[in-house]
Amino acid sequence: MRAAGSAFEQRACTELERAGLKLLARNYTTRYGELDLVMRHGDTVVFVEVRHRIRSGYGSAAMSITAAKQAKLVQTAQLWLAAHPQHAQRACRFDVVTYDGPGESAKMEWLRSAFEAG
Repeated sequence: MRAAGSAFEQRACTELERAGLKLLARNYTTRYGELDLVMRHGDTVVFVEVRHRIRSGYGSAAMSITAAKQAKLVQTAQLWLAAHPQHAQRACRFDVVTYDGPGESAKMEWLRSAFEAG
């Protein structure tokens, strides 16, 4: 399962770089959770959560980003900013990249500013 997740994270990273974002970090892990991708879009730090769902029986990939998951991402992002003070004064946003469907045919959706911190 981890290999599949890594493949979708790489696909997302490639697409976002194609759109002009620059990769700052990948799989930043703390006791609160993990940031899949940390990127920069102009002067904005973008924390990217990548989700994949093969079937929609339990809802779409986007629906899997619960309030609890959002809180963990915000806490982890705060720790990343504290560890990288050169970015601490930049604007930040939380994006979600979803893939719904099996393998290579999974449909990508990029939700910019998917949720707010706090």
